[in-house]
Amino acid sequence: MAVASFVLGLVGLLVLNLFLGPAAIVLASMALWRGTARRGRALLGLGLGVADLIVLASLVAMDGTVSWSIAG
Repeated sequence: MAVASFVLGLVGLLVLNLFLGPAAIVLASMALWRGTARRGRALLGLGLGVADLIVLASLVAMDGTVSWSIAG
């Protein structure tokens, strides 16, 4: 679960941060609660999940939409 939360948080920075961010937070929390041996990865997944939501909030604040594109 710790590795999955890390991967989801990392991918969530680029795409689908509305869904992958909370999923990374939940998986990281569950891994930490169960006492995973990969505590560092779980903490990174938790941080990346929170970062996903911060990126989403900043994008919504900038242009009022939950989607973004590189071409502007």
